[in-house]
Amino acid sequence: MNESIHAACTWCYEGVWSMLTNWFRVPRQPPTLPVADDTVVTSFRPSDNYLRYLKLFFWIGCVAVDIGLAILWIVIAVASPLVGVLITPLMLFVMIVPDIVAYVAIHLKFDTMWYVLSDRSMRIRRGIWVIHETTITFENIQNVRLTQGPIERYFGFANLVVETAGGGASAEGQSHGQPHQGIMVGLANASELRDCIMDKARQSQSAGLGDDRHDSGKKCMATGFTDVDVALLAEIRNQIVQLPLQNATGN
Repeated sequence: MNESIHAACTWCYEGVWSMLTNWFRVPRQPPTLPVADDTVVTSFRPSDNYLRYLKLFFWIGCVAVDIGLAILWIVIAVASPLVGVLITPLMLFVMIVPDIVAYVAIHLKFDTMWYVLSDRSMRIRRGIWVIHETTITFENIQNVRLTQGPIERYFGFANLVVETAGGGASAEGQSHGQPHQGIMVGLANASELRDCIMDKARQSQSAGLGDDRHDSGKKCMATGFTDVDVALLAEIRNQIVQLPLQNATGN
């Protein structure tokens, strides 16, 4: 795309974006998490390749619809040239304006997506008309699934489905906004992020329940418990496990 055209589109979009965010009071900044002052919080958006992926289907849809409308226009014009001339402004409006609105909507969808990670939880935000925010604490995470189809592989991104306790997998199209799982779409580093989230989940569950899976070498988070605390909890757990055996032997 010519640089001047790209600059003009960017200028127009930023104007529309500014206007809509003011009208709908959409926060320009990423969501926050209640953390201590010294806690590292990471905020990021989907990959730029995800925006290109959305635009691909946008252009496919636009071309298909516009070709259908053009064929209808030609048929009407051949059957009745006068009617064809009279409906020309209407047909141009139907062929152009919805495309502009859809193009802006794609950018708005992309720009309103935010993912935030701290050492204890994650938050997902999406939406401009209705803003959805989903917060998941790592100690409640049961599984993190990576999904990637052939087109996603071509564009170099994947999606993560984070499932929490009490929530099972459901149809992907019905899962947005449900409290038992969160979906992070368009991630360029999905596999690394999946491993990091699972590591945070293991450390949170180990610190909270005394599980002995506190052996991960990755340093993705601080659990809030020291090694001494974890060792004490593990010792208490072992003593509780041995109690039935001691009662059975009469000791």
